[in-house]
Amino acid sequence: MTSAESAPPIVLIHGLWLSPRSWEGWKERFESRGYRVLAPAWPRMQQDVEEVRRDPSAMNGLGVAEIADHYGDIVRDLDQPPIIMGHSFGGLITELLLDRGLGACGVALSPAPVKGVLRLPPAQLRSAFPVLGNPTNRKRTVELTPKQFHYGFTNTMNDEQAQAAYERYEVPGPGRVIFQAAFANFAPRAPSKVDFHKDDRPPLLIIGNGEDHTVPASVSKEAAKRFGRSKAVVDYKEFPGRPHFTAGAPGWEEVADYALEWATRHTGAPAEREEPVTA
Repeated sequence: MTSAESAPPIVLIHGLWLSPRSWEGWKERFESRGYRVLAPAWPRMQQDVEEVRRDPSAMNGLGVAEIADHYGDIVRDLDQPPIIMGHSFGGLITELLLDRGLGACGVALSPAPVKGVLRLPPAQLRSAFPVLGNPTNRKRTVELTPKQFHYGFTNTMNDEQAQAAYERYEVPGPGRVIFQAAFANFAPRAPSKVDFHKDDRPPLLIIGNGEDHTVPASVSKEAAKRFGRSKAVVDYKEFPGRPHFTAGAPGWEEVADYALEWATRHTGAPAEREEPVTA
């Protein structure tokens, strides 16, 4: 295994309705093992969580392409290709960056679906309805209620844990990214389009979560199968009983350790599978 001293840096990309604060446990855990860890915010939301909540209007109209370009610039500015880990829409951005040939490898936790992933379970529709239910949200920034956040992110946590997570981590999010993902399969030039057959893509691990409502495990598994059409390394790991907020829900340490061990093992790995995606 590559030592932490010589390993690539780690870039953590947060998801919609969250901020870099959602990675605080992972960042501290990885740094304590000697890794250099960056957890940059999405463009237009570099303020503290509390400031974003007070005035989220700067994110009105923020879309997938701008977010991907923002992180692409960050990755290119590093002195070596990093390990990229992203959650939810951050997982989608991770996949887009790998498709551009960026990064040493990538881990996508419950990634929002890229163009070509077709599965749409009822729970996912319900999670997206607070945005998609109102067409004017396409250009607005939308905040989830505690009830909506509990359903979409913390459904395996008790009421006290869920409320604490909401108060610490939830931020308003740009509705445009939800509309872009929802209608990507009808848009020839969708910003979430990737090449599933790209053989020189850096290694990719997709993590599904068994009790995830926002990106059900079946959606994550389908994404792994579609990316697996190439000769590049594509692995899938599912954690039963975990919600969408897997990076912060109790037991997150197991997920973080698995992601780091996989990434370290696959940094610079040859393009061959060790854990084939199964039906």
